[in-house]
Amino acid sequence: MSPPTSPGPTPAVPSETHTPHHRVHLLSLAGKPGDAVTLPLAFSAPLRPDLIRRAVIGAQAARRQPHGTTPTAGRRHSVEWSGKGKGVARTPRLMESNRGAQAPNTVGGGPAHPPRTATIWTKKVNIKERQLAFRSALSATREAHLIQARGHALPEGMALPLVVEDPLEGITTAAKARQFLDGVKLWADVERAASGTHIVAGRGKRRGRMRHTPKSLLIVISQPGKARGFRNLAGVDVVSVGRLGTEDLAPGGTAGRLTIFSHAAVGALSERVGGPDA
Repeated sequence: MSPPTSPGPTPAVPSETHTPHHRVHLLSLAGKPGDAVTLPLAFSAPLRPDLIRRAVIGAQAARRQPHGTTPTAGRRHSVEWSGKGKGVARTPRLMESNRGAQAPNTVGGGPAHPPRTATIWTKKVNIKERQLAFRSALSATREAHLIQARGHALPEGMALPLVVEDPLEGITTAAKARQFLDGVKLWADVERAASGTHIVAGRGKRRGRMRHTPKSLLIVISQPGKARGFRNLAGVDVVSVGRLGTEDLAPGGTAGRLTIFSHAAVGALSERVGGPDA
C-alpha cells in the first residue's frame, strides 16, 4: 500500500474587498499620451444602474416646482339645481337657463382632479445610496460599451476616461476648443450633437423649450470659471468638481457619458471621494 501523498500548497483566495486601481495616460493638448496617472478608487466602484437611476430621479424631483389651479377655477358661476324627480340630470345649471356649468362634465366647469400645490414631489434617497450612485457613475466613464450605448462617437481603442493636462482649463475660445477636440479625435461627437438638435413637439415650444440638443462631452475642471471655450459647443457641459453630480455623469439616469477630466480635477476629485489609497 502506497503512503498517502502530502497535500500541495493551499491556493491563495483572493480577497473580495480588494479592488484594483486603474491607471490612464495623461494626455497633452495635442492628444499625445504621457505619464500614467492613478485614478481614485471611486473609478473602480461596482456598476449599479439601479442606484444611478434612483439618484437622478431624486435630483429631478427635487427641482420640480409646486403648481396647481386656483380653488375657484371653473366655479365662478351662479348656478342652481332643480332637484330630483324632474327627469333631467342633476348637473348644476346657470340661473334661468338650461345650460350646465361648474360641474367637471360641463364646458368651462371646474377640473375633476386638478394638481395641487400641497403635492410632495420630492423623493428621499439615502445618503450612502447617493454616494454609491455617484461612485458608480464615475466608474461607468471607464466603460467603452456603455459610452457607445449612449450614442457617443467614440474612436476605436481609446483609453477611458480621458485625463488631460491642466492647460485644458485655460482654453478660452471655441476655436482652441475645437482644435483640442480634433487632436483627441472627439470633435465628431460634438457634430453628432449639433446635427441631432431639433425643435421639440408639443406645447413646450411656448414655454421656453424650443429646441432639444443631445448630450455630448462633459468637461470636468477643478474650479468654476475655467475652460470657457467649451461653453458654446453643442451638447458640451463644463462642470467643476465641487458641483459635479450623478446627473452630470449619467444624464437621464443612463450611465456612461463621455467625460474629460483635467489633471487638477482628478486631484480635487480625490479629495472629495478619497485619494488613490482610499
